[in-house]
Amino acid sequence: MNPYEMACYQLERAAEIAGVKEDVVEYLKVPDRAVEVKVPVRMDDGSINVFTGYRVQHCGVRGPYKGGIRYHPNVTMDEVKALAMWMTWKCAVVNIPYGGGKGGVRVDVKMLSRSEIERLTRRFTAMLTPFIGPERDIPAPDMYTDEQIMAWMMDTYSVYQGYSVPGIVTGKPVSLGGSLGRTSATGRGVAIITRESAKSIGMDIKDADIAIQGFGNVGYWTAKTLFEMGANIVAVSDSRGGVYSEEGMNPDELLEFKRRTGSVVGFTDNIISNEDLLTMKVDILIPAAIENVINASNMSKINARMVVEAANGPIVPKAEEYLNKKCELVVPDILANAGGVVVSYFEWVQDLERYFWDLDRVNAELEKILVKAFERMINVKKEYGNILWRDATMVLALNSVVEALKMRGIFP
Repeated sequence: MNPYEMACYQLERAAEIAGVKEDVVEYLKVPDRAVEVKVPVRMDDGSINVFTGYRVQHCGVRGPYKGGIRYHPNVTMDEVKALAMWMTWKCAVVNIPYGGGKGGVRVDVKMLSRSEIERLTRRFTAMLTPFIGPERDIPAPDMYTDEQIMAWMMDTYSVYQGYSVPGIVTGKPVSLGGSLGRTSATGRGVAIITRESAKSIGMDIKDADIAIQGFGNVGYWTAKTLFEMGANIVAVSDSRGGVYSEEGMNPDELLEFKRRTGSVVGFTDNIISNEDLLTMKVDILIPAAIENVINASNMSKINARMVVEAANGPIVPKAEEYLNKKCELVVPDILANAGGVVVSYFEWVQDLERYFWDLDRVNAELEKILVKAFERMINVKKEYGNILWRDATMVLALNSVVEALKMRGIFP
């Protein structure tokens, strides 16, 4: 099952529970717009390489499209369509006025120089300029993109407009209109939802042993925030492998080690594989890397009381059905990792108002929105007869989108 098939399956399942009509479901399966663009780049040696770029705008009934841009050699149209659909639900779950969007370029940026990445970014932005804008579609960072990429995108778009447009992207440097707290937002949000979810099953986060697969931006900030809450971070991993410590590890020390060596491997003598991490006995397992890492091949080996999806789509549907019977709780991505889009929304609001918040306000508003979304999900779960958490979260999102669609109607 590819990511788009998975997203459609989740939509159909939620629609059946919520009683949404079949024609509305078919409407929501298809994105409003899906663009594939040619991205020619002159390389440092003078040659020209042509890359393929994508931007998908899923459903704009609740507001402008919002979603990240990823640079990865395995980016496909189906993946981007799925991610855009998930963004629609994510925005609806936390009740911010956006629809889902997503984009990417099929490229291995590890093979490009900094100047080549800049030329790639600027050409890709130029190709997307007719389709994006601060009131239309607002990109953000994602896998292998960062605040520098967003700065180049903002500058390129602004050059075409003839004036500075900070609201065209979020996740920018603070010096260009970025928001304090944006870098940490997704991971901080995962930690907040993890804490609230643990409470719901009678688990004190201070007593929890936690394993985190993926130690990029999201994995680090999830680990750091949970560590500050008192949790015990016993295992982490990156693309090269992982490490384990029964006594727990300090995420800041792990990050410093990774910056010096390129990997967390070697931080402790207990070196493990990513598969080892996924299957070890812990209270909370947090997959924070890529899609489909928990699947039919390893689902029976998962040995955590609770699994929290920090990545997008890390558990395939068959494995999720299995884990919902085996684990006490499986927390879905569209709730768990919504912190990033919440603070992206804050950044967009600040850019439009030209008035910027301090970090305490950003973090306080983030916590308030996520806790409120969690409470709404619990109420939906009770209303529909104690359904699974993903189903409850999807029904909450779907009902919000369908209501907006009903009130707006279909043009003409």
